[in-house]
Amino acid sequence: MTTDLLMALDLLVSVLTAATWVGAGVTAAARRPRTATALFAVALVASLARVWSVLALAGAGWWFVQEKITLALPLLVAASLVATALAGPRLLRAARRADTASRDAVKAPVVVVPLLGAGYAAAAGIVQTFLIGYPADPGTALLLLAVVAGAVLGTWRAMSARVPGLRSATAATVVAAVLGAALVFLPSAPATAEGSAPEGGAAMGAMDMGATDLGAMDMGATDLGAQPVSHGHSASAGSATGGTPRPVTDLRGPATPPPGGAVRHFDLTARMATVTLSPGRKVSAWTFNGQVPGPSLTAEQGDLIEVRLRNADITSGVTLHWHGYDVPSGEDGVPGLTQDAVPPGGEFVYRFVAEQVGTYWYHTHEVSDIGVRMGLYGTLVVTPKGAAPTGLDLTLPVHTLGGVLVTGDRDQSLVKQAAPGTPVRLRLINTDNTPHRFTLAGTPYRLVAVDGTDLNGPGTLAKVGLRLAAGGRYDLAFTMPPDPVVLKIDDRADSVRLVPEGTSPTTAQDASAATESPSTTAAQGDSPTTTQGDSPTTALSAAAGAGAVPAADSQTADWPELDLTRYGTPAPTPYTSRSRFDRDFTLVLDRGLALTNGKPAYAHTVNGLAFPNIPTEVVRDGDLVRLTVVNRGRDTHPWHLHGHRVLVLSRNGHSVTGSPLWLDTFDVRPGEVWEVAFRADNPGLWMNHCHNLSHADLGMMLHLAYQGVTSPFHGAHGG
Repeated sequence: MTTDLLMALDLLVSVLTAATWVGAGVTAAARRPRTATALFAVALVASLARVWSVLALAGAGWWFVQEKITLALPLLVAASLVATALAGPRLLRAARRADTASRDAVKAPVVVVPLLGAGYAAAAGIVQTFLIGYPADPGTALLLLAVVAGAVLGTWRAMSARVPGLRSATAATVVAAVLGAALVFLPSAPATAEGSAPEGGAAMGAMDMGATDLGAMDMGATDLGAQPVSHGHSASAGSATGGTPRPVTDLRGPATPPPGGAVRHFDLTARMATVTLSPGRKVSAWTFNGQVPGPSLTAEQGDLIEVRLRNADITSGVTLHWHGYDVPSGEDGVPGLTQDAVPPGGEFVYRFVAEQVGTYWYHTHEVSDIGVRMGLYGTLVVTPKGAAPTGLDLTLPVHTLGGVLVTGDRDQSLVKQAAPGTPVRLRLINTDNTPHRFTLAGTPYRLVAVDGTDLNGPGTLAKVGLRLAAGGRYDLAFTMPPDPVVLKIDDRADSVRLVPEGTSPTTAQDASAATESPSTTAAQGDSPTTTQGDSPTTALSAAAGAGAVPAADSQTADWPELDLTRYGTPAPTPYTSRSRFDRDFTLVLDRGLALTNGKPAYAHTVNGLAFPNIPTEVVRDGDLVRLTVVNRGRDTHPWHLHGHRVLVLSRNGHSVTGSPLWLDTFDVRPGEVWEVAFRADNPGLWMNHCHNLSHADLGMMLHLAYQGVTSPFHGAHGG
């Protein structure tokens, strides 16, 4: 049974336990001994089932049961034993006799209150899981004990108001019970310190970390990974070696390209506009250069990319973040951390060398949940130096705009012609907050790259579903067959259709320009400087009813999902799960009541806290860092670390057996545990967050900082 199913089962059992204990108490108070006895029996069985479900869930990791084992389960067991001892014999006698005296006896406080008390205890565990979340601490334990004790006391007082002397005796008993329970529970509910020393790792505790100065802004507490968490940071500026602190504004790209590289210049202006999707639908949007998606930026490896961003009228401000591209920290586009947001009338110039080949994208990082959703995004494709364009290369960003699923700039099927035998590459980019499922019917193909990095020895695929995380990218490659090929998104009607040349003589645009990839040709011009790219799909041909895939390939919903950790061929990697890590961070993702930006909210939390109160992860240049990401909640969290690729070590305890998997965004589904690692080789200040941007906006983001790097910017929300 998967961890996700175990969590769901545990929730179901928890609700059943609370309901049956309360039901037993209510029916006893209503003088229905047989019904109360039956519910009492079910409640006992449910309580035992809860013990089993928690112990089974513990096999997935301590993160999933910490508050259950240290607080909820002991409280439930203790309350159940009290209810069994006090109410059980009386219920059984009354159920056997079923006379008036017996029915009157079961409504006594000594029967009803213990039964309801067990229900309160069971309900407290549900409240702990859903409202307070991970981790349980002494304050949480005391609060819940007080609430349960208060509920029991209030119930007893309400039922015993006419019994002389019972109130004072009951109050003394409840106070003694609470104090006794506190002595038992509080020592077993430890506070969390997620930066534990890696097993088998170096003894980092005695190492001199130097001063940690994260600039004038308040970065909150710091988590040193292999050291105890330090709440607050030093006001002195220093590095691990005592060197001069370095402001993030010094970590910028070069002004000139490397030898042999060209300057690729682009101008982007953010403005509000009404855009017309290709079939004619009009949508209000926030745009770059008046279009959604924004211009396609293209370059060759070794070129210098220079982008001048202007803001015409986006009142909240705008920046550019290069998703998945390991730019210098000062070019990362995080407002309040690496720069100020560009206000209306302002501008900012980004420069970085195109060193990574592959498929990427860019988007605003200021109020990004709204900005990206409204259309402030575009594509970035870097091709190998000197590589001649071959075949058909299509860049296909997928986005939900105005409630409509859009591929490129169309909300209906894209149709493209290609001669049989033509090499085809489809670059799929998920710019939404949630995952999309892609299926390709009509031809075998290979998944040749993930998140811009080529896979090793990718095998041939057919009739499988490809789940793509929010922010992620897949590159598919195949040879055009003599029959149509159809790409579906979320198993809906055809989203992209490739047909053999000449299939549809009614096609309006079948000129040679439409058979070349705009993402390839825009970077291959004679001039080393270009002004701006085209929308990645404006060159696609529009046609209707052009060919059909075989009926056997048209139903894709039942196709199994590809497991990326088993796909491709293994190859040596620079580090493995057995490596000696310098830093070891654990992020437990959950939901709960927390302060985010100074306001209480039902937040998306990391280790029980919400931004900006989550400790900053602090590393040194050159550190080997392991990151464990645990999802206790019911939502999927696409995790994204800026400025670094991560190597997947394991998922749910299972090592990667296929190609080495280098990602910049990975989907952590409910109940999953991912272990990834990276080399800290890009000094700066970085965001580390859920790329469901609405989750990030509700607290699920934190910072990763290199020692000695400072920031002059304030209000580092990074949103």
